[in-house]
Amino acid sequence: MTQDSPVDLLVLHAVRVCGYADSATLARRFDLDPAETDELLGDFEAYGWVQRSAFADLSGWSLTEAGRGEDERRLAAELAATGRADDVRDAYREFLPLNARLQRACTDWQLRPVPGARLAPNDHADPAWDADVLDELAAIGDALAPLAHRLGDVLARFGGYHDRYSTALRRARAGEGGWVDGTDVDSCHRVWFELHEDLVATLGLDRGAAH
Repeated sequence: MTQDSPVDLLVLHAVRVCGYADSATLARRFDLDPAETDELLGDFEAYGWVQRSAFADLSGWSLTEAGRGEDERRLAAELAATGRADDVRDAYREFLPLNARLQRACTDWQLRPVPGARLAPNDHADPAWDADVLDELAAIGDALAPLAHRLGDVLARFGGYHDRYSTALRRARAGEGGWVDGTDVDSCHRVWFELHEDLVATLGLDRGAAH
């Protein structure tokens, strides 16, 4: 049976998976009430778990080290309560080879080697090259579907990753290339990054060392 997460956990965890985002983005991440999200962020700031910062015309929230620890403590307790930690660990092991494929595909979207320039930027002038990358992203999405379903069956907050990925891929196939790897839209790469962060946080792993 799928377990729902409490709102305060979701708000704090949204800061973790988004990395740096404004209140509205954090509320949308788990379809939360914006006013309640704002109120909780204010509480978390008082506890020293989140901090607000601004860069040029952007402002948003990020986790402090204390907030990162609090998030992982809550996630560990939630996962233990499901009694299905092994299911999430198994899914993560299956995720890793897909992660390697996703990274290669995004690199191929950004670079197209030519004689004498192995790291030449992809100017997207070769439709066959781009089509091959999009086909690989589609195959990765097909493999993600059952994995995401199993994760969502354990914790409801894992729901939506495959749908978001599929939406991004459809837009990329329609000619909007930024939906492959853009950081300013809910691109394939952004969705994947958030899923990876969600998994390592849930399992209490070090992303850099997790294999």
